[in-house]
Amino acid sequence: MKNNLKVLGVVLLMFSLLILSGCGTSKSVTRISADTQTDLSGRWNDTDSKLVAGSMISDVISRPWRDDFIAETGNKPRLIVGTVRLKDATEHIKTNGFVKDMERELINSGKIKFVASSEEREEVRSERLDQQSHASEETSKRLANEKAADFMLKGSITMYVDAVDNQQVKFYQVDLELVDLESNEKVWMGSKKIKKFVKQKKAGW
Repeated sequence: MKNNLKVLGVVLLMFSLLILSGCGTSKSVTRISADTQTDLSGRWNDTDSKLVAGSMISDVISRPWRDDFIAETGNKPRLIVGTVRLKDATEHIKTNGFVKDMERELINSGKIKFVASSEEREEVRSERLDQQSHASEETSKRLANEKAADFMLKGSITMYVDAVDNQQVKFYQVDLELVDLESNEKVWMGSKKIKKFVKQKKAGW
């Protein structure tokens, strides 16, 4: 009798394990193109960053301020990207990635000249200073010969969430402005909005 109970217990245990394993999840990985637009969670992602950067930079370099500057000075304007702040965001947004996307769009447009960020300048200055002692006079780069930026691009990302039950709408608004560094005049302002509807399916067997 005891042996029968032991056998029955083992069978029930194995049966329970089979049921639990059937309810588990398995993982599969498929490589896709880095340019593929994906949106699994509804959060701000690389696709949003690239689309917004491309759209806003295309707008800013097409506005009259650029032609006005060239007509006045005879040179392409030099830009630097300042801080992009998060406002009222309930999720972590990598603003550094967004800044890099904007920098890439600005440089590759060929419409402006671009100045390195403050962090990047410190590294370059250290290298230039080192050259004064260790490089030949013919090849070492001169000190105090940097080209200053004429304009700074800065702004913010604001996020709102409207949710009920298993549904939510996520709204992102990116506001940017271009400031003349000598006069503090704002020569351009732009805004881009993204709205996403996210529906969470209820879990089931």
